[in-house]
Amino acid sequence: MAVTGEPEQFGLDSVHSGLLDCIQANLAVLADHHHGPGTHLRLGAQLTFRSWERADGLPTVDPPLGQQLHLAPELLGLTVVRQERMAAGDLLARLRPCDGVRYVVADAYTLPWLPYHGQAHMEHSFLLAAAPGGWHITDAYRSETHWGPAAPGRWVLTAADLAAIEAADVVELAAESGPPAPAPTPTLSMDETAVAAYLGAYDACTDRAAAVERLTAETWLLSRARKLHARYRAHFAGRAEETEAERAHLRAWDKIVEQTYLAHRRVSRGRAEPPGIVDRLRDVLAADRTVFGAPQAAAPAPAAPDQALRHRVAALAGEVLGVDGAALLDGAPFDTFASFSSFRLIEIIERLESELGRELDADALVPENLRRVDDLCRIAR
Repeated sequence: MAVTGEPEQFGLDSVHSGLLDCIQANLAVLADHHHGPGTHLRLGAQLTFRSWERADGLPTVDPPLGQQLHLAPELLGLTVVRQERMAAGDLLARLRPCDGVRYVVADAYTLPWLPYHGQAHMEHSFLLAAAPGGWHITDAYRSETHWGPAAPGRWVLTAADLAAIEAADVVELAAESGPPAPAPTPTLSMDETAVAAYLGAYDACTDRAAAVERLTAETWLLSRARKLHARYRAHFAGRAEETEAERAHLRAWDKIVEQTYLAHRRVSRGRAEPPGIVDRLRDVLAADRTVFGAPQAAAPAPAAPDQALRHRVAALAGEVLGVDGAALLDGAPFDTFASFSSFRLIEIIERLESELGRELDADALVPENLRRVDDLCRIAR
């Protein structure tokens, strides 16, 4: 909901930015915004191995945008309403404040808030909204790069700041009326033939500098996918963290990323390629089957909501915010109302503690737990 001409604000605190690639990160923002913290972890429910051929002939595990969007309704409760390939001038001319937010994918080389700006070409997503004061950007992506860190944030830019964008995929996404389907069971699907063909292509590539350079990105993508899957497995099972076996395996993946990057640095300086890079990658891929192949039990179903408590919290929050408590009972986040502020949130918490006659658990009072009536009910039980 826009507030006094300003676009809707999206929380970033609940998103595990360090586990997501640059296309997933901002789908995650929308998923958590509409369906609650942790929804985005469903992107890690299925750990599969599939590759696509790049223009240079090498395979990549980086899926095309269409593949990512295809999974959005089932996993994230987000439906593609419209998708267009647009020139930057058309985008800025046609998007109006009343249109709300758009999910946009463009060349990172042209995006001034990123360390890739003017340095490297790759597809990168962000959320874009028009407002009287400028173009509002939200981007949850996080990574360390050659040119400095990329960190989640919000920016207000001018049309001139975005003029370098030559073309972009512009996607209007709508939240489904209810939450996504029940959390899917974590699954592993590793086609050995596909893995062998992928590794064989990198082994056989005669341009070793190109092969090793590309493997730095590939191992990074593979490692993040496994970290996201491990986090989802813990979330699904109701555990606070990954198992020791999973943590050890993820450390092995970190080692592969590090070793591949060091190999790339050596080869790019004209030095000999260290032996065994692809073999080590083959080994950790094989270990995926051992670590992630075991069936995963679901966490116990949450207790049925206390309807009396829900109505009590909604009435209290509605009074503080000056809004109808019925909207809050329907799941509307507090921060979608113009009257919301951090001061109003503190007032809601303090009044709830006063009514309950006890203090809420301080460790639970983190931003991702304080967005909706049901969040406060979980803390107050």
